[in-house]
Amino acid sequence: MTPMTAREFMVTDLVTLTPTTDVVEAVQTLLAHNIGGAPVVDHEGRYLGMFSGKCAMQVLLDSAYEQLPTDDVQAFMDTDAQTIAPHTHLLSIAQVFLLTPARRLPVVEDGRLVGLVSRGDVLRVWMEAIADVPRRSAKTRLLYWCELFECQDAPLA
Repeated sequence: MTPMTAREFMVTDLVTLTPTTDVVEAVQTLLAHNIGGAPVVDHEGRYLGMFSGKCAMQVLLDSAYEQLPTDDVQAFMDTDAQTIAPHTHLLSIAQVFLLTPARRLPVVEDGRLVGLVSRGDVLRVWMEAIADVPRRSAKTRLLYWCELFECQDAPLA
């Protein structure tokens, strides 16, 4: 089987924010699009970080207890959020989701945001891959999944 990589199933029609987006507007954007986070990019599409619901909680608390020095997203975005490359294997992506609290992974190529993969995207790809397997039992479908990969496909931790 050809290895499944992020490029094959990443979402490319993304809601993004700029570093100077007002944090209230950013939270409203997340809510309006029913998403838990959005990548922050500069005017050339370079990835800078993620602004998530967790970041918004920091805004909520800081605005309640302190006078905010700024209301720009860049002051609250997560600049350490893990990213992946377009050639990252599906199993490696699943392992990142298992081992980290990440819920979404920006796909970055040459410093530019090219897509996003969420936990749900990984699960969707998995279910699509085993959808045509006879449904004699869940075990049969899981054995089929196992047969799709060889030992050398296993991700490195």
